[in-house]
Amino acid sequence: MTVNIDWDKLGFDYMNLPYRYVSYWKDGQWDDGKLSEDANITINEGSPILHYGQGAFEGLKAYRTKSGKVQLFRPDRNAARLQNSADKLLMPEVPIDKFIDAAKQVTKANEDYVPPYGTGATLYLRPILIGIGPNIGVSPAKEYMFLIFAQPVGPYFKGGMVPTKFIVADSFDRAAHFGTGGSKVGGNYAASLQAGKYAHEHGYGDAIYLDPINHETIEEVGSANFFGITTDKKRLLTPKSPSILPSITKYSILQIAKERFGLETEETKISIHDLDEFSEAGACGTAAVITPISSITYGDDVHTFGDGQTGELTEKIYNELTGIQFGDVEAPEGWIYPVD
Repeated sequence: MTVNIDWDKLGFDYMNLPYRYVSYWKDGQWDDGKLSEDANITINEGSPILHYGQGAFEGLKAYRTKSGKVQLFRPDRNAARLQNSADKLLMPEVPIDKFIDAAKQVTKANEDYVPPYGTGATLYLRPILIGIGPNIGVSPAKEYMFLIFAQPVGPYFKGGMVPTKFIVADSFDRAAHFGTGGSKVGGNYAASLQAGKYAHEHGYGDAIYLDPINHETIEEVGSANFFGITTDKKRLLTPKSPSILPSITKYSILQIAKERFGLETEETKISIHDLDEFSEAGACGTAAVITPISSITYGDDVHTFGDGQTGELTEKIYNELTGIQFGDVEAPEGWIYPVD
């Protein structure tokens, strides 16, 4: 089938593709699940997802290689993270094998929508796990739905791998320590809308959140994780906090930086007052991949990294990571799952 899409002009927008995967949990077990052509879901008005936010989601991508084959990048890590989110919200875990099989089914069924190699575009998969069924009390649902849908996407931030300005959201908190910050749940993102709106209205790519206790150390960069490369070009640091979402992209970057570029890597507390330690910085995540940070505005202070352009090591790590994802660079064992 020929798909009439301008692959070079894709944004990060919803698109109703032909197939999605749906599975239901009831009476203590998951059904076999199946592909569906219906983009709408029908749930009871008492469903806990609607009232109490009992739901979690994931994001991963399928990539077209130069040979035309399609592959997934580390879906087992997304599956494990969804299990952690499910545990936090007292939902049944989706088995890792079931998650990976569902992701492959959706990708294969919508293979015509996997963008061509060389466009930089990908097929984004959105798994969802929600509590459904009649229930009005503040308690876990008795039934659950697991769904994966897909859409082709371009860069999350406009312009893609372009240095971007960020502003510290000092009047906002994304999530509380020991709350749901380390889980991929909808409430964390709803809480980020105000700060994101403020940042965009003032010409910034997104807001940076500080720790919710002292507003001293960097937590997350809006919908992505933060990293910084020290001025001596020897260390790559990322924030450590119980309210940071454990990013698959971040941990991939940490491994690549250490094993392939010889950098020392560490998760540690990073003070907003210590930005002078870094000559390069970036935001990283599945949707953004890596967005170089040109500057961070904190009150009246504007800190510019290097000359405001993409740093040399940031670009090397980006090229290595995307090379692995698109099949141009040999991947560490277990990172790539072919879609047969």
